Amino acid sequence: MAKKNLDIGFEAAQPKGMCSDEKCPWHGHLKVRGRVFKGRVKSTKAVNTAIVEWDYYNYIPKYERYERRKSSVAAHRPHCIEAKTGDTVRIGECRPVSKMKRFVVIEKL
Repeated sequence: MAKKNLDIGFEAAQPKGMCSDEKCPWHGHLKVRGRVFKGRVKSTKAVNTAIVEWDYYNYIPKYERYERRKSSVAAHRPHCIEAKTGDTVRIGECRPVSKMKRFVVIEKL
């Protein structure tokens, strides 16, 4: 199969495995557009889903200090990307895949 370019602004590593998932950005027809995040997989209990979490800092002007916060989203996990709990992954925004999922796992870092 020819090398596919996701057109997300940087070079992403194509997975070694193959899948027949229509919602896979590499082997299906799902387009990645919008925001891209790097985070850690918190849970993979749901089928074809990874809960991805990342940390960020929020500045509070009153106290002139930063606080740590976390964000987590549900992302579609294609069969070809074998991300497990604790792995670092890159996710990208896409069209709504289901009621809760608006992101897809692009690569395992």
